[in-house]
Amino acid sequence: MAFKEYGSYDGIGLAELVRKRQVSPKELLDEAIARTAKVDPQINAVVVKHYDYAERQIDKGLADGPFTGVPFLLKDLDILEGTRTTFGASIYKDDVADHTGTLAGRFLRAGVTIFGKSASPEFGLMPTTESRLHGPTRNPWNLAHSSGGSSGGAAAAVAARILPVAHASDGGGSIRIPASASGVFGLKPTRARNPLGPDRGEGWSGFSCGHVVSISVRDSAAMLDAVQGPEPSSPYVAPPPARPYLEEVGRDPGRLRIAFTDKSPYGDAIDPEIAAATREIAALLSGFGHHVEERAPALAADPAAVMSTIVSANTALNVRIAEARFGRAMTERDFEILTLASAYNGQKATATDYVAAQLAAFQISRALAAFFETCDVLLCPTLCSPPLRVGELNTMAQDLSHIGPVLRRYMPATSMFNMSGQPAMSVPLAWNRAGLPLGMMFAARFGDEATLLRLAAQLERERPWKAKLPPICA
Repeated sequence: MAFKEYGSYDGIGLAELVRKRQVSPKELLDEAIARTAKVDPQINAVVVKHYDYAERQIDKGLADGPFTGVPFLLKDLDILEGTRTTFGASIYKDDVADHTGTLAGRFLRAGVTIFGKSASPEFGLMPTTESRLHGPTRNPWNLAHSSGGSSGGAAAAVAARILPVAHASDGGGSIRIPASASGVFGLKPTRARNPLGPDRGEGWSGFSCGHVVSISVRDSAAMLDAVQGPEPSSPYVAPPPARPYLEEVGRDPGRLRIAFTDKSPYGDAIDPEIAAATREIAALLSGFGHHVEERAPALAADPAAVMSTIVSANTALNVRIAEARFGRAMTERDFEILTLASAYNGQKATATDYVAAQLAAFQISRALAAFFETCDVLLCPTLCSPPLRVGELNTMAQDLSHIGPVLRRYMPATSMFNMSGQPAMSVPLAWNRAGLPLGMMFAARFGDEATLLRLAAQLERERPWKAKLPPICA
């Protein structure tokens, strides 16, 4: 194999080369490591490197799966026995896992070679990836900008072609935000489609889920086939698919009823280039023969207020766990100011406040379910402004009042689909005049990843993005 062509293959393509013995898993691992050495000093995407673990995997024999031999990164919020997971926090900088998460185990069964952990902000709290512990992860398209978050390391590594597919997770947009900012494909599956155990049954009151970001639609579909399904501790399950998701890629999506909006759900003005790109994609979909009309769901409650309560309660628990483990109060030496402030808010809130936030999330979910009775898909911008500049969100500032307005302007539409549990994806369909990616978000009914994957494949054929490479790959 000519390794200069490595970056043109998706995960399924690399696995096919392994099956045909045209390349070995060790050669693929060596290429991923070489690419990490070349570009990671510029983007800072791979913050934990455990190449020895990957080499031992290969020596012992990889599982026979759809991605056998494909290099892979776990997000630095998930655990893999015998390897470091820092959660982006100083207090955990040397923490080594004593067991493996269920989803990570399923990735291993899919045959991937896990050679490290990708960067995340502390506890995955921010839509940029700039932890104090590891420093900022930079956007491969423009190093002055963020790659997004919280799966910013994964998206940057895939965009820079260190590897074709990487683990990501999404509690309020953390797959779709970095997919948009970094110009890759990112699908947030239906709630409970993929497991979160064995240490928890759900994350962030059911808002959080794990999957991947990828170069291609088919990689996302094939990985969903490989890892989806409940585990014994699952508190609830997603509706089973009608057929393997990989079979949906290339299937005729039919004539879909697509609603679209180029506005923020709060009614705020958005970046004009993003608004224009949204309308352009709506026109493209109409040209495919879909029924497209401009309308949007009304917010039944404020998603930002819901997220604040739910996330702060979970952050307070994370800090309490650390205090119990280390036997002392946590300070700014241990966690960022934002994390401690969020934990304080969670401690101050009452159980009634938490239940009220859950009720508000249900009201949002109910309104969305009613809206999707009259359409199959909603199109809107993934982000309402271009990728943030590095440093625009400062989690170590004594005054954190700048963060709320930035979040409202930047990513107002992503979290509502975490609350409803609906599948949603960011598709890299546009770039602005400055050369930064502008992802388009599509959401479908609960349990209907199939429609999204069919539509994504249709768009991928019409507007292929795999060959579009950031300057860092030159």
